[in-house]
Amino acid sequence: MAATPMMFPALSGDKNAPVLVVYSSLDEPLARPMIEGFQKNNPDITVRYEDMLTTEIYERIVRETDDGLKTADFAFSSAMDLQVKLTNDGYAQASILPMSERWPSWANWRNTAYALTFEPAVFVYHKPEFKDRKPPSTRAELVAYLKEQGESVFGRIGTYDIERSGVGFLFMARDQEQFDDIWTVIQAMGSAGVKLYSTSQAIVERVADGRFVLGYNILGSYAADWASRNPDVGIILPKDYTVVMSRIGLVPEAAASPELGRRYLEFFMSKEGQTILARQLQIPAVSPEVAGDNTALTMQEIYGNKLKPVPVSPGLMVYLDQVKRSRLIAKWNDVLRQQKKYY
Repeated sequence: MAATPMMFPALSGDKNAPVLVVYSSLDEPLARPMIEGFQKNNPDITVRYEDMLTTEIYERIVRETDDGLKTADFAFSSAMDLQVKLTNDGYAQASILPMSERWPSWANWRNTAYALTFEPAVFVYHKPEFKDRKPPSTRAELVAYLKEQGESVFGRIGTYDIERSGVGFLFMARDQEQFDDIWTVIQAMGSAGVKLYSTSQAIVERVADGRFVLGYNILGSYAADWASRNPDVGIILPKDYTVVMSRIGLVPEAAASPELGRRYLEFFMSKEGQTILARQLQIPAVSPEVAGDNTALTMQEIYGNKLKPVPVSPGLMVYLDQVKRSRLIAKWNDVLRQQKKYY
């Protein structure tokens, strides 16, 4: 069930102010600084913020549009595949904005679907467990570590359940594309009694308190938030390659007030909006205008072509193909069960 919509009255005090309607998968407390920043620049606009699951965003926009109703003015979701499908199927409209030409080509599809964040899949580890050795920084090192440690780490590794986590499935699908030996990694984790979860929080909180020694393919923005509050949480961007996902913003075709949706998207893409994203929301920014910590620019300077952003393109819809999806999940489950004891 979607949460009760939050209303942010216009700062002008006008009770009849136009209302910007946002459907978003970003938790409202996290989104608040961006909304407040937007309203400081647009004091004449009220914001209605509806926090919902990614599938709810997609299904509601499709249903409302197909029923001839008006829908959100702006949609923001971490389900890259579903956002691209909305665009491909005609449920989103073009938004040509001041930053459109400067936006990275991989992050802009047809000036309609824009990647607005830059979030790597990282290794998260419990620092006290690695006082006398370096934590694994590549997938080959991870396999060697699990084999070497054997029983001492059994049941203390966590990753996403790709059947229940859209982000987890996306990361695993990209792993399969990027790394020929990925199934050796999955088998090693299975032999180490890996525990599967549908959220980042469930994994990182167990790493933070020492129940887990390591989490694999964890969404970097959530890991960074935990690490900022807990000194025992360490983060590594894998040195062999690091998959990067993004949250996508778009203006629906049936938006009640598309001009307001574009105004919010424009702020999201502006230097000010992207700076709020990086510094206050602790989510890495995409904009080439924003440097410093927690930005794509800085990460790319440090890691170069080892970063593998997921392009905003029709290729994402491959992950929605039910036959291909079922095959990947079946192989995942089969390999996890092929346990080899290393102790």
